[in-house]
Amino acid sequence: MYGSLLSFPGGLFGDFERLRRELDDVFGPVGQPSSIRSVAPGTYPAINVGRTPNSVEVYAFAPGLDPAKIEVNLDRGVLTISGERASSLPQGEEGGKQQRVYGRERPNGRFMRAISLPDDIDPSKVQARYRDGVLNVSVARRAEAQPQRIQVQ
Repeated sequence: MYGSLLSFPGGLFGDFERLRRELDDVFGPVGQPSSIRSVAPGTYPAINVGRTPNSVEVYAFAPGLDPAKIEVNLDRGVLTISGERASSLPQGEEGGKQQRVYGRERPNGRFMRAISLPDDIDPSKVQARYRDGVLNVSVARRAEAQPQRIQVQ
């Protein structure tokens, strides 16, 4: 019996998955973050944070933005990335006909992400570059926080 439920195309589990997608379309994603540092699915822009021996690197994946409209702030160890992404949906009428949208997966509107950085950063040495839809913010680490090789005698 269970085998038939799993193997039948569009069976019980397929119906549950379709129902979940329809509810997400109506109410938005309801999923909870999977870990303490994660955010809910669909959060914009997606970010990666990593550390090298010399810096903390933040990558925000935000294609289609005007770099002049992206705001990057660093205040008391919290890096904030904010801006606005314009809608690319058809507006109003064209040629006397009402335009319709049949699907929308690209988020638009105002956005803001805040990232808590480690205590060993140097706030006076921050660089932000936007290229090919990726914002890279590099924050240097203090010299005393960088790894040192100790000579054994």
